Amino acid sequence: MTFNHSHHHIFHNPYTMKNLLEKVNAALEGVAYPKIPEGLYEPIQYALSMGGKRIRPTLLLLCHSLYSDDTDYAIAAALAIETYHNHTLLHDDVMDNADVRRGMPTVHKKWDANTAILSGDAMLITAFKHLAEYSGSVQEELLQLFIKTTLEVCEGQQYDMNFERLECVGIAEYLEMIRLKTSVLLACAAKMGAITGGAPRTEADMLYAFAEKVGLAFQLQDDLLDTYGDPAVFGKNIGGDILCAKKTYLLLTALQKANAAQKAELQKLLADKIISPSEKIEKVIALYNQLHVAKDCEEAIEAYYHEARYIYETLPIHESKKAPLWQWAESLMNREK
Repeated sequence: MTFNHSHHHIFHNPYTMKNLLEKVNAALEGVAYPKIPEGLYEPIQYALSMGGKRIRPTLLLLCHSLYSDDTDYAIAAALAIETYHNHTLLHDDVMDNADVRRGMPTVHKKWDANTAILSGDAMLITAFKHLAEYSGSVQEELLQLFIKTTLEVCEGQQYDMNFERLECVGIAEYLEMIRLKTSVLLACAAKMGAITGGAPRTEADMLYAFAEKVGLAFQLQDDLLDTYGDPAVFGKNIGGDILCAKKTYLLLTALQKANAAQKAELQKLLADKIISPSEKIEKVIALYNQLHVAKDCEEAIEAYYHEARYIYETLPIHESKKAPLWQWAESLMNREK
């Protein structure tokens, strides 16, 4: 492994996840929103104060800290990514008619749908406003990447909506949908941190790819845990995806592997409105077990995880300095422990 950059000193990265998380939360609390007109900015502050794991801005600051000790310089980008992420949640909750987010009433429940739409719009614009604080080539690179990413997230959401109506969705199409809907924003966060840190372009691209692979593994793990997780640890009831016949990696793999009889039984079960929820979940899982789809899903997760690990190991930065980056990936993947 070659250390070809003068700024890659061999020393421990002083930024722990906890430090960076505190930094993000302090910065979010420190944003001064206008007091008027009444009703526009309160929901934004409410949404951003509801907690959350701050996965994306923490990753952004982590990637920045690989190249620069001045994390304050990356704060505006971290605010942009977290404000944007929460904007998507406001609008998603309206689309899904969800009542609760992080144990609290969603914005459209606490206020109304119009408020969630308009305050959500203001959040999207505020995210770009944070990025406009940069100047020169850094601003240009950040904006180009952010524009590309935010449009891709919309594309992912549209694919997801289209899939609900489609009878047949391929696994490759599904993976592309979750890449757009979930992974590219993580990847964008990583690359933005690299850009603000002054990373060489090749390494900024490596960090993008790294986070994208971790994001795909994370999303597939979410599919797996929804059906096979321990509710006490996963924090959600099991089988929600089955009950709403959501097209997940498990279901699409099952439909692909099933023979005609199994396929007919699976489709009949998913459409059944009379059967009790617990019986539906039990019978669908029994079919999944016959078809060994959990194993397929685990193998796909493992493959993405290995790709991420390979990129991490190839990144020409000393292990002691980049270790927090792998800790970030592990903290994201080990949610069931």
